[in-house]
Amino acid sequence: MKKWIIGLVLFGVIFFFLYRWAVGFNNKAVIMQEDAKTSWSNVESAYQRRNDLIGNLVKTVQGAADFEKTTLTEVINARAKATSTTINAGNLSSDNLAKFQQVQSGLSDALSKLMVVVERYPDLKSNQNFLELQSQLEGTENRINVARDRFNENVNVYNKHIKVFPNSVLAGLFNFEEMTRYKATPGSENVPDVNFDFSKKE
Repeated sequence: MKKWIIGLVLFGVIFFFLYRWAVGFNNKAVIMQEDAKTSWSNVESAYQRRNDLIGNLVKTVQGAADFEKTTLTEVINARAKATSTTINAGNLSSDNLAKFQQVQSGLSDALSKLMVVVERYPDLKSNQNFLELQSQLEGTENRINVARDRFNENVNVYNKHIKVFPNSVLAGLFNFEEMTRYKATPGSENVPDVNFDFSKKE
């Protein structure tokens, strides 16, 4: 009888610790996952701010006489694609992230070309509204980089939590899957830099 009671107590103790471990793992994984999703929302918010600023920039450039319509059209079309491409934080698959990055890189490329063309228009380069938008865009680019880095950091913390043993066992049972990090589109490192310094007049 005593052995039966001891066995039951041991079973109860083991079950209690296993339960506490499982609950602790699950709650921590959920918090980390939600932090990563929030970080992604901040990434999209930063890109949306850039899209809004580019929209205002386009309106300013459209007012310039004889401005190259082809270059402007490229920016308008690229911005339309970038604005319409969003990802639900709960569906951050590698394919979706790749598509998102592709359209954003396309917009960056079109914007870079626009800035090169602007060099031929002294009136634009000295336009106060234009210069203000340039400055805000530069700050937004920095925000985007910071937001992407934070997203990757949070994803990294979450992924390590669910992949280390024995957490990996519970991750499979509770359906916690590895999240995809944000990666630059191959070849994007060759996109020309955007020069935002147009304060010097010709």
